[in-house]
Amino acid sequence: MPPFIRTLLTRHEPVRDISEHAKSALGAVLAILAIGALAYVTTTPLLLAPLGATAVILFGYPGGALAQPVNVFGGYLLATIVGVAAAIAFPGQWWMTAPAVGLTLFGMQTLRITHPPAGAIPVLALQMPGDSATLFVTLLVSCLGMLLLALIVHRLPPRRTYPAPHPGLPVQTPVADGSDKPKS
Repeated sequence: MPPFIRTLLTRHEPVRDISEHAKSALGAVLAILAIGALAYVTTTPLLLAPLGATAVILFGYPGGALAQPVNVFGGYLLATIVGVAAAIAFPGQWWMTAPAVGLTLFGMQTLRITHPPAGAIPVLALQMPGDSATLFVTLLVSCLGMLLLALIVHRLPPRRTYPAPHPGLPVQTPVADGSDKPKS
């Protein structure tokens, strides 16, 4: 097999225990089910397609930078601001979708709050210009719900650290006397 083809077919994900896969899937199911149920009860369109991708990242890769709460919430907030502003400034202009997505990516990377599923929000905002302002409430409720559920699910066995600890802070580990003193 040519090296280039072999490179394309190489899997980069580490092998993990099947219980972690099951827990990831269960977390994603619960998150989408909870948001869907809330959407049904309130008759509010809370269940947006990008949230499926957010569930995969939050529950499948909780230690990654893209899954951290500031990235999820900040990425969606920035994308919503850009998308709604574009929809208001250029209503019905399909071509504005491309620069809005590009500006969203530029902003997320510059602010270090990249969350790839949020890149779809300007597309949604420009496809529904009359209702685009409702994205703020929709995404606020949906993001907070998913993040809360992620905090709960990742504390169940097999436990995963979520959110990831700040890289510049000492890790809190219990010491022999039972106290929680920072370890240097």
